[in-house]
Amino acid sequence: NLVTATNGFDDANFLGVGNFGSGYRGNFTDGKVVAIKTLDLQNEEAHKSFNTECKALGRIRHRNLTRIISAFSYPGSIGLVLQFASNGSLEKHLYLDRDDQEICESGLSEHLKIAIDVAHGLEYLHHDCSPQVVHCDLKPGNVLLDSDMTALVTDFGISCLTTPPNSGDFPSTTSFALKGSIGYIAP
Repeated sequence: NLVTATNGFDDANFLGVGNFGSGYRGNFTDGKVVAIKTLDLQNEEAHKSFNTECKALGRIRHRNLTRIISAFSYPGSIGLVLQFASNGSLEKHLYLDRDDQEICESGLSEHLKIAIDVAHGLEYLHHDCSPQVVHCDLKPGNVLLDSDMTALVTDFGISCLTTPPNSGDFPSTTSFALKGSIGYIAP
């Protein structure tokens, strides 16, 4: 039960808020820890985001992409149960107060490993899965770090699914609108 796992969606389990909802840590009695992403049902865009994320991640598996464990719907709420990343976001690790030595001691080799992990995840999305997926909102806040500091690309709510190219044509996307976060949108 998600309500029990989050202790009634208690603030102690709150992970953060995004454009379309909130995230909570869920602790199940068997010891499994998950991230629970609830979506704001008052926001029509949240429904689109939920459907897009389910389509994008529902069938794909890669070690550098956040895994959907389950989707849920109950009166007043819809959301996703996702793989939990115990080291938080890359944003936290890059921009945290520089007085925190534990975070700041990560060196160039760790940053390079994270960049390579993200590149592997994107390579899979762009070339090895069908339909191909363009993330559209890649930024440090959408890269999570698991207990081994393996990078996981997450938050596929505004991603675009593409159709494979035919006879040398360029792939076509299902959306043409400009999407993404200011400062991180591809040129």
